Amino acid sequence: MSGTKPRITVVGSINMDLVVRSRKLPAPGETITATDSVESPGGKGANQSVAAARLGADVIHLGRVGSDSFADRLIDNLNNEGVATDHVLRTPNISSGLAVVMVEDSGENSIVVVPGSNGEVTAVDVEQHAEIIRQSDVLVVQLEIPLDAVLAAIDIAREAGVKVIVDPAPAVENLPEELLRVDVICPNQSEAEILLGTPVESVQDARQAAWQLVRRGAKNAIITLGSEGAVLCNGETLEFLAPFVVEAVDTTAAGDAFAGALAVRWMETGDLLQATRFACAAGALAASRHGAQPAMPRRDEVESLLQQPASTTDN
Repeated sequence: MSGTKPRITVVGSINMDLVVRSRKLPAPGETITATDSVESPGGKGANQSVAAARLGADVIHLGRVGSDSFADRLIDNLNNEGVATDHVLRTPNISSGLAVVMVEDSGENSIVVVPGSNGEVTAVDVEQHAEIIRQSDVLVVQLEIPLDAVLAAIDIAREAGVKVIVDPAPAVENLPEELLRVDVICPNQSEAEILLGTPVESVQDARQAAWQLVRRGAKNAIITLGSEGAVLCNGETLEFLAPFVVEAVDTTAAGDAFAGALAVRWMETGDLLQATRFACAAGALAASRHGAQPAMPRRDEVESLLQQPASTTDN
């Protein structure tokens, strides 16, 4: 597909993030004083749409906003980022999705999500807009909307020969097998632990987890390990990708940057290993910045980081 813009449909959540920064995350029952707070457009689906659009794809988003004061801001932001929002539905008598994101100085975060209108996305919504999926090169989905809507989108894509990337976040136990029978599943290590019910604490654990996900139906599995890199399994070989060295300040949307970038570069090259390295660079850049959508990198930034040597972390 070199020379053409990838056509990407993202079916997923749209949130307003209330980001609160503090020296450390509070322990249960503990009250701490934050250093600042900011409202920032987010939601895993919308983050992935913005990530892909900033990297040069034609992106259509399918999801819902509510009837509150956030709705117009969320849609306007997507439009301003070049994401097509004709298929973002307004939901009466309910709030838009909201996420309260606590970020400590180390960059680690803790998130509480109020689904709001995201919980109202249905299989019927998806089926009524099926043509946008059929006309796409790749479908990207996550799990911040109801599973029946996600499964409907996957079914449409599969029948049309459209590739499917599943970012299984937030992870759920006993994931339906249909969500595993996709072209790529890309959990981080904590999500892989939940999906498989086994610890994923090292690169070797991640290698084993990737093989297990392929055995359970995925054509390809990528386990992202943050500062430890990533592993990619295609059912025949397994590759370790060393991390890019950045100073992490906020890991909130690193996984979303990864998924959006993976979709773009995979459709451009047809080379999943090359696309995974590109996605690792995008995720690293996002982790080095505050916020969700504001942290999504531009194409030239990713290309520049790719020119730098990756870490020599032992794999």
